[in-house]
Amino acid sequence: MIALSRSALAGLPPGVHGPAYDVTKVTPGIVHLGLGGFHRAHMARYTHNLMDRDADALRWGITGAGLMPNDRKMRDVLKAQDGLYTLVERDGADETVTVIGALTDVLFAGETSTRVLAAIDRARIVSTTVTENGYCLNRATKRLDTSHPLIAADLAHPGDPRSVIGIITEAYRRRMVTGAAPFTALCCDNIQHNGDVLRDAVLDFASLRDPALADWISTHARFPNSMVDRITPVTREEDIAALSARHGIADGWPVFCETFTQWVIEDDFADGRPAWEQAGAQFVTDVTPYEFMKLRLLNTSHLAMAALGRLIGYRYIHETMQDETLRRTMIALMDHETGPTLMPVPGIDIAAYKARLVERFANPAIMDTVERVNTDAPLNYLVDPIRDRLKVGDSAELLALALAAWLRRVRGTDEQGEPIDVRHPMAQILRDRAIAGGPDPRPLLEIHELFGEMGRNEGFIASVGKWLTSLYDIGAAKTVALARETLKF
Repeated sequence: MIALSRSALAGLPPGVHGPAYDVTKVTPGIVHLGLGGFHRAHMARYTHNLMDRDADALRWGITGAGLMPNDRKMRDVLKAQDGLYTLVERDGADETVTVIGALTDVLFAGETSTRVLAAIDRARIVSTTVTENGYCLNRATKRLDTSHPLIAADLAHPGDPRSVIGIITEAYRRRMVTGAAPFTALCCDNIQHNGDVLRDAVLDFASLRDPALADWISTHARFPNSMVDRITPVTREEDIAALSARHGIADGWPVFCETFTQWVIEDDFADGRPAWEQAGAQFVTDVTPYEFMKLRLLNTSHLAMAALGRLIGYRYIHETMQDETLRRTMIALMDHETGPTLMPVPGIDIAAYKARLVERFANPAIMDTVERVNTDAPLNYLVDPIRDRLKVGDSAELLALALAAWLRRVRGTDEQGEPIDVRHPMAQILRDRAIAGGPDPRPLLEIHELFGEMGRNEGFIASVGKWLTSLYDIGAAKTVALARETLKF
């Protein structure tokens, strides 16, 4: 058994790939806020692959920063492993095991951001994966929620911020007053126009601190949009045990993911960038078509299957694909409702992309839980395509069904009366309104912050109400079967 450390790299077990570069020569060039499994399976993997190819990439090492209370343990584990971790990429029974060496340091910012800000002072890129909730946005406007407790606290104590927006803004202020070159803020979260959203939030916050700072950021900083794609479930204890038993690696915080990966980035950086295209990333002038494709086909389908699957009683996403009716529902959703909202996507065969998505969701080796998707996926994955369909007068029956399942789930109990752990900033309000409304969706749809004008669209309310009533009356499995019969897919 080999415990991960720099000194152990020379003796990795057969079949385990280690860095082809000297990890002691990697120097920091990037600070990443929100060092979770996705970043370590995605951006850090691309950077590691580039370092294997190009010695110049060694200056783009990543300092990872955890922001949440439980990130302290991650920091402790990864620092004990010299920042090394194992990435296991799975496709069916096949798996590739790689020790990633792109991390130069791991910090914990849950108590103070002093060390993170000092690290950013030396960085040329600051990247983020904190989920949509981490940007403290008003859900209806996608602008900064100035009433958010984290934002209010950062405005009161701007020199030691705790929010991502506060940290980035303070880091830019330090660049402005010292005359240093600006860094690029690179959002890697699944948010439509993610770079624009991050930029707007930072400028909103900076304007409240100092209009001159907002002007400086607007002029000098860069916030490229990006599209990221790789299914990365939460690592389970049995995964860690399997890694140890099969490969002889003792790793306290490994990452497991699918083999598929995609990264499309707007080529707009303030102070240079790694040549990630050599490792498979795609640089474009406009990310929008790729972004829409991924959000509308993958993310909307993921949340629809997770919401319905949870009510039926499935635990994993791949189980929903083994259910023929749910599988056909996902295909019909893409073919008839979300797919038609797309614009042309250069270089992509949409039919092949959709077929590959069904295969990816069906991959039993990933063991991605419906609860992880239900917890992590923003409601806008459903709301945005619904809004676009309604705007042009098109049917949104399957989206209405998926939303009805979401509304039924936030009641907090399943069809057998067992508890559902609903993790949402508005969880108690959602639960209270779901219980009060029952099969009537109006109390929930009237939450303007979540649904905007959709909550006043009588035709759509009727559609959602029809499916929600069915979910309460006959259950999810029979309701999905009824949808397939009446909508003929």
